[in-house]
Amino acid sequence: MASVLIQFAHPALEKSRVNQRLLEAASGLPLVTINDLYELYPDFDIDIDREQDLLLRHDYILLQHPMYWYSAPAILKQWIDLTLEHGWAYGRQGNALAGKKMMNVLTTGGRQEAYQEAGYNRFTVRQFLAPFEQTAQLCKMTYLPPFVVHGTHRITEEGIVESLQQYRTLLERLTANEIDPNHAIQFAYANDLLTEKQSL
Repeated sequence: MASVLIQFAHPALEKSRVNQRLLEAASGLPLVTINDLYELYPDFDIDIDREQDLLLRHDYILLQHPMYWYSAPAILKQWIDLTLEHGWAYGRQGNALAGKKMMNVLTTGGRQEAYQEAGYNRFTVRQFLAPFEQTAQLCKMTYLPPFVVHGTHRITEEGIVESLQQYRTLLERLTANEIDPNHAIQFAYANDLLTEKQSL
């Protein structure tokens, strides 16, 4: 079995149509810890010792957030800047996170078609997430493809429910060690990994 840490960052959760319900879908699952950064640190005063201890105690690090200006909400950048210290998370002696897995779980207002090189946003989601992927690489972690819910401004209730089921399935498969990271990295989205028929 494996443990999952959800680093949750949403500055306006009360206005969220999807992230709030994704969080509810993850709540109560065995071996899944939810760490709500805006709730814990409204003044952005990150408790580095606490956050590093959480990282050490989990196998998977999921960064769950809405897409804000093609990146993540500000507190997640603050968390990375302060928590992933040189000599601890990276650098010659920085091996604390080596072997762990990291991925983004995110929502976008735009549809998937907009996140293509020929689309409205000119880049794919994976291209926008390159800084996170390189952060994982620098910290000797494996970066897995993101779980993405697109089109949240117009998504139907049926679409939301389907996304909630997929997310819960993802978390259950991660904690059960049913996903092979070497197989997963070939996918653009973790969503696609979950829908393939092959047993991993």
